[in-house]
Amino acid sequence: MHRRLKNAQLLTLSLDPASVIALHQQLFLALRQAILDGRLTPGTRLPSSRSLASDLNVSRNTVLSAYDQLTAEGYLVSRIGAGSYVSDQLPDDLLQRKTEGRASGVQAREIYLSKMAAPFMGKMRFSEKRSLPFSPGLPALEIFPFEDWARLLARHWRRPGREYLVDNPVGGAKVLREALASYLGQTRAVRCHPEQVIILSGSQQAIHLVVRAFAEPGDAVWMEEPGYPGIRDAILSAGAVPISVPVDEEGFSLADARNIAPAARLACISPSHQYPLGQTMSLSRRLDLLNWAKEEGRFILEDDYDSEYRYAGRPLSSLQGLDDDSRVLYVGTMSKVMFSGLRVGYMVVPEDLVDVFLALRRNIDSHSSSVPEAALADFINEGYLAAHVRRTRLLYEARQKRLLTLLQEKLGDIIMVAPQESGMHLVVYLSPGINDKEVERDAAKAGMLVRALSGFYSLPTDQSGLILGFAGTPEKEMPQLIDKVADIIRSKAT
Repeated sequence: MHRRLKNAQLLTLSLDPASVIALHQQLFLALRQAILDGRLTPGTRLPSSRSLASDLNVSRNTVLSAYDQLTAEGYLVSRIGAGSYVSDQLPDDLLQRKTEGRASGVQAREIYLSKMAAPFMGKMRFSEKRSLPFSPGLPALEIFPFEDWARLLARHWRRPGREYLVDNPVGGAKVLREALASYLGQTRAVRCHPEQVIILSGSQQAIHLVVRAFAEPGDAVWMEEPGYPGIRDAILSAGAVPISVPVDEEGFSLADARNIAPAARLACISPSHQYPLGQTMSLSRRLDLLNWAKEEGRFILEDDYDSEYRYAGRPLSSLQGLDDDSRVLYVGTMSKVMFSGLRVGYMVVPEDLVDVFLALRRNIDSHSSSVPEAALADFINEGYLAAHVRRTRLLYEARQKRLLTLLQEKLGDIIMVAPQESGMHLVVYLSPGINDKEVERDAAKAGMLVRALSGFYSLPTDQSGLILGFAGTPEKEMPQLIDKVADIIRSKAT
């Protein structure tokens, strides 16, 4: 229930005792806004603290605190024996900030931005609501073993070791680096020592570090077309030039890349499961790329974002595991197999570059949170992660089949979609003439997060399609959701 000022000659104030903001701060903000809006003009006498406290049904100390802060910041002046008045010394331009109850916003202006920042002006690429149905990369949060995870966290918080309370190593907790080195060796054929593993706040941070390590401003960096926008953003933010190399059924083509930009400093690829199209880079092309890096003294960023989820045969070995000249920097994340709120990614770097990347990381945020890392190490070492991946792999396979069936039933005449051998999303190709960005927009209005395939292309394209995540969307919800998607798509086809 709100408390309202009864004195209508002044203004109507509304204080909410249930708010996390203290009452005196609410009153201060309301009075300050009234002054800025011009509803309280210079020279206006405010009610006495006792009178206003009575009208608002709050303590007099609440009003006195608000008045004191307004006076300290120059909005009010206190006259002995005469009360508090709106200051007549406020600048005219400050008083002209009329908002009619809303934030005024910033007027159009010219701003000098660096070459690294300028490409991002007005281009926020992704929605923050990544938990919506069909969100690509969203895992099945409802079956995560949170009780086990909470117990492991409690184990370390109950009696945390001193090493977890003071100055976590820049590369991350030693126990987690050891656990990940072992886990990646067993599941992804990654060859490394624990010292080569660096724990980060996510895979995007790793991508930024790799690009900054090898590319000078103006240098060319290869990336896949279509490809992950986060890689393109990292290249741009380093001042380098993203070079889009179209992928085909065998994935990234070194021959095409060399024809487009032979002097590229770095190749950024997702060889095990290309994002977003889903193909696997052929062995011959993997070997060709490794040979290029060795001969030219270049490096390769391997983004291995969701390769745990393979539904046909065993998970493929990493490119890093084939590398005999330490040219691959392997990047992964726990967001897909656990949950993104954990904020744990990692990279595996060549032994002779460990110090370089530790120094680069130190310049960003020094180190990550140690106690969750210790709990994660236990989660891996005690088999919880492997068991969770096995459960979710079976679940995701079933969800993919269900989604495929529904799509074929509802939209089979105007779409093309095929099962994926791995990953957490499907690519739905739309008939010519259907604008995938309009479908994405309307789906968002209907509470779904589907991605327009054309948005992942940097070069002009006629390709129209949708990326639909299936991992985090329960089967029982899919029929109703696909009905909505079908209605949106068919409305664009007429």
